[in-house]
Order: sequence, then C-alpha cells, then structure tokens
Amino acid sequence: MLKNYIVLVFSMFFLYSKGMAAQEIKIFKSEDFDLIGNVKSCLISTNYGKEEYDFNEAGLLTKSVTRYNEEDYDITYYKYLNGMLLEKRLENYRENTFDGSTSIANFYTIDSTSNLKITEKIVSYNKDFLDQYEYFYEADMLVKVIRTNNEGNDEIIISYTDVKGEKTRTSTLNGVVERSERISLKMENDSVISKNILAKKFIEGNPSSAVEEEYDGRNNLISKTQFFFSEKAKQFEPQEIVKFEYDEEGMLLSSNSTTGNIVEAKEFLYQFDTNGNWIKEIITPNNAYKTRKISYYLVKEE
Repeated sequence: MLKNYIVLVFSMFFLYSKGMAAQEIKIFKSEDFDLIGNVKSCLISTNYGKEEYDFNEAGLLTKSVTRYNEEDYDITYYKYLNGMLLEKRLENYRENTFDGSTSIANFYTIDSTSNLKITEKIVSYNKDFLDQYEYFYEADMLVKVIRTNNEGNDEIIISYTDVKGEKTRTSTLNGVVERSERISLKMENDSVISKNILAKKFIEGNPSSAVEEEYDGRNNLISKTQFFFSEKAKQFEPQEIVKFEYDEEGMLLSSNSTTGNIVEAKEFLYQFDTNGNWIKEIITPNNAYKTRKISYYLVKEE
C-alpha cells in the first residue's frame, strides 16, 4: 500500500560500502503514504508507537516524526527548490533532549550544465564531515556514484541491459558485483498486465539473498518471495512466500505467508473519512491496529 515515489529517476538501494549504506535520495509525496486529496498532515498511531507526516500544498513531504515513546523520538526535515531536494536534516531526541552527536544533515548540489550531476554532503550537527556522494547521469540514468570520506574513495558503476523486454540493472562496488535487479513486463494491448522484479544481493561478489516481487496491472503487489542462497545446492531457495489480495479500489484485503510448514494468514479491515482516506486499519487475527488522524488544506474556491 505504500508506493515509493522516487524522483531523480533512481532508488539508491544498492549503495553499500564498508558496512554503511548510503542515504537514499528520495522525494516523497502524500500519495506514497496511501493518502489522497490535499493532505496537510497525517498522524499514525500503532501498537508500537506513533508516526507524523507533514506535507506542503504541492504534496511534498516536509517533516516526518517517529515517536518511540513520549521522550524518545526522531524528526526529519526536508527543504526543496523547484521540486528538487536541497536539504534533509535528521534530529534525534532522547529523554526529551536533543542529541547532536547522532543527528546529521544532508545537503544537495545539482549541476545540470551538461549531464546531470548531484553532489550530496553529509555532516553531523557537531560539524564533522561524514561522507560525500557524487551521482553521475547519462540520458537520465544513474551510471556512476563516487563516495568520499576519511577512509578514501569508493566507486560504484551501474550498468543496464535490455534483452527481449527484460531490463536488468547491475551495480558493482570497486569492480565487485553488489546487487542486480531484473524487471520483466507482461503486456497486452499496450497495457501492463503484470510486472516481475527480481533483486539479488551479493557479498564480496558471491550470491547471498534475493527478493522476487509480482505486481498486477494496477501496480498492486500480489506476491513476494524471499530467497537465500544455499551453498550446498548452489542456488537460490525460497525462504518465505507471501501472497496478497485486494478489493476493487486497490485496498489490501488479506495476506498469506508461508515459511516452511508454517502458514500465517491475515485479514485487513478499514474505516474511512469523508475524503476517502482510511483512518483505521485492523489486522486480524492478532487485532493489531493503525489509526490515522488526517488534516487537509482548505480548497480555494475560484
């Protein structure tokens, strides 16, 4: 139900270096949180804590808060210029006290004089330099990332292939394959009726794990399979298979998870507000829940 709206054409899922993953450059909109209409804010309460999201009138996420309890929480602020992300600040609070040692800021510089290049600098609130990433594009596709920090430089090369409609993206870190993603589309009358995504992870060039996702023509995730690589069998073997069902409006109705001989079934029930957004989700049989308190911008009459 959560759809990641990733601008700048890429998702930086594959950046892993020396035990630390790069921050993804993403721009989220209200629709990515399963929200429709001119939403101003959304407060989500769950069994395990609270999440808060604020949006500007263009629907861009400007603030997010994760509350673990009344005294411990994280706040992230987002700033934009012409719809492009310029700054992201993560502030951590523990026992209601700001923790500058773990809070960081990301600053973005965009150079579009020839091929697009984006530079991301990451610093701590104590003014310590942590990392710099340079993202290089050709024909709107990310082709190279250079990471620089106090330990030196790392280079990630991203290559693309298209064979009989199957598109594959492979990333290598300093010449060693790190991850690959294959996307297969099934078309009918120029319309997508299904999409299959297979993502594989590698450790030091050796296969480690994989995830296969199947989507229907409405871009609903209908199945997800987790694989691990068996050294004995020398192949990927399924570890968990989850299947999903939706109603005509695209709302998730049920999921069925199979891990070995263990089967877990869940059903999802909803209550809606007058704008068509759900404000309560109940998951049975455990009766876990989520509630959402949503506020809206006033619509200006013309």
